[in-house]
Amino acid sequence: MKKNITAIIFGIAIVFAAYLLSNAYMNRNKSEGIVSVTGLGKADFTSDLIVWEGSFARENVNLQQAYSDLENDKKVIQDYLTQKGISAEELVFNAVNSHKNTRSKYSNEGQYIGDEFLGFILTQTLQIDSNDVEKVEKISREITELLNKGIQFYSQSPRYYYTKLADLKIEMISKATEDARIRAEKIADNSGSDLGDLISAKMGIFQITGQNSNEDYSWGGTYNTSSKAKTASITMKLTYEVD
Repeated sequence: MKKNITAIIFGIAIVFAAYLLSNAYMNRNKSEGIVSVTGLGKADFTSDLIVWEGSFARENVNLQQAYSDLENDKKVIQDYLTQKGISAEELVFNAVNSHKNTRSKYSNEGQYIGDEFLGFILTQTLQIDSNDVEKVEKISREITELLNKGIQFYSQSPRYYYTKLADLKIEMISKATEDARIRAEKIADNSGSDLGDLISAKMGIFQITGQNSNEDYSWGGTYNTSSKAKTASITMKLTYEVD
């Protein structure tokens, strides 16, 4: 009796295995029934926040005098910027940085014999953060007027940012997703199939470049701060079932 049951089970197993092998052979050339597409979302925008930095310095063999001269320069600069429309909330003076200025001394034979003290160099930086982009841009171009007041001011190039970046990113994702879905529908339609359920969605890197620039995209994402007018873009890779 046990032998008969074993033989029956063994026979069923053989039949089932043969079915699986036959089905695999018949479907060996069929596609997986999926389509993957990449959509792009882009938008042009203008920065609404400008950050501008500059520095000024004084040198003197007397440290106390150097601090006094630097403080006088600070007051002149602050008054100048206030007259130009910069508010106290927009302007920040950072801590004073000081170091000794020395010069290497050598003997007539060219041997190093020590350092000569020339004085103390005190440097202070300032930063302006403002939503009035045009106003600060104008000031950054006219800051050389301080030279007429006896102050050597070193200006950096302004940096431009956008405070509504989070909302913009959501908008870009929506555009990229819609673009990918339309592409997938066209592929399915051209192949005589129906677009099925969404299997996966993968977001690409968020890129911000200057408008009409030749900046290259980066694998880690590009974030332009040198241009006021920018272009944001992002990709979305969607994978759908195809019926």
